[in-house]
Amino acid sequence: MKQTRKDFFKTTGIIAAGSLVGSLPSSLFAKNIIKSKGSRMKFTFKPYTLELKHVFTVAVNSRTTTPVMLTEIEFEGIKGHGEASMPPYLGESHETAISFLSKVNFEQFNDPFEMEDILDYVDSIAEKNPAAKASVDIALHDLVGKLMNQPWYKIWGYDKSKTPFTTFTIGIDTADVVRQKVKEASEFKVLKVKLGRDNDKEMIETIRSVTNVPLTVDVNQGWKDKHFALDMINWLNEKNVEFIEQPMPKEQVDDIAWLTQNSPLPIIGDESVQRIPDVVKAHGVFSGINIKLMKCTGMREAHKMLDLARSLDMKVMIGCMTETSCGISAASQLSPMVDWADLDGALLIKNDPYKGMKVVDGKVTLTDYPGIGLKN
Repeated sequence: MKQTRKDFFKTTGIIAAGSLVGSLPSSLFAKNIIKSKGSRMKFTFKPYTLELKHVFTVAVNSRTTTPVMLTEIEFEGIKGHGEASMPPYLGESHETAISFLSKVNFEQFNDPFEMEDILDYVDSIAEKNPAAKASVDIALHDLVGKLMNQPWYKIWGYDKSKTPFTTFTIGIDTADVVRQKVKEASEFKVLKVKLGRDNDKEMIETIRSVTNVPLTVDVNQGWKDKHFALDMINWLNEKNVEFIEQPMPKEQVDDIAWLTQNSPLPIIGDESVQRIPDVVKAHGVFSGINIKLMKCTGMREAHKMLDLARSLDMKVMIGCMTETSCGISAASQLSPMVDWADLDGALLIKNDPYKGMKVVDGKVTLTDYPGIGLKN
């Protein structure tokens, strides 16, 4: 039978993945090469609302819930799970996600391994909707990983022993609540502190009255003046802070670049860095970038952003929204290759419907479950 170039690389890609991560079961291996012609992918989704353990306050807003969409792609009896987490300030909602996901039609595809074509198609449906797109991307990665019977960190060739510690986020709050949150986070080796209002020094001093663990600071664009920002960073540098995330509004590019040049601490871009083109724009402006699946449309683009940032000699952080263990487990597959992780989103909610990546002694701990690492 004549084999096309595309078929050759698809087949040899499966063989290479098998040799890299261990032998695939023979029955599964055969199924991946010889697809039944009538197979189709079935895509479904449903809205869900996350309930937060505490009121979550950042520089720009407060909330007690987060709307998400839970997605599934089923192929030959195997299901891949995905998620869109949509904090309201990002501009997506149940309504926008339903509108977008209702347009996704897999009838033109009969092979989930054609991931580039499938995800290019999904990305082309509308200009924005990155979280909704991520929910399809994650479900597809989960499905393909399950078809290969391997987790994605192995498919990518990563060493799970190299995962970093994750931060645990302390939102802006009263001194009593902040102290209580810090005590509840005693397992964690690094804390992430939200700043950007008028009580920044009080927040830090309150935390320092309870613990001396290293801190990272996320200002969420809350500082408007570069000289004030530099004074704050110099003060924070004396408080065992490791880096500053998005200190100023993303529009103030020249001010951020000046701040990065003069700062004693690394400056990491978050709101300024959404997708691949933003990584190049961030070079020379920030010390590094914060990659989030919900910003960049999912695992495929996150993986490419990671490689691009490394080629530009930039620091890399893998972050999250408030998410279920589905989104967190997907993001954690990239964690062995980053400098810092902020993957506590599932720990901030009360109603996680999944079981996946665990935090053990503050460290991101990957499972060997196939796909994105969920326990079914």
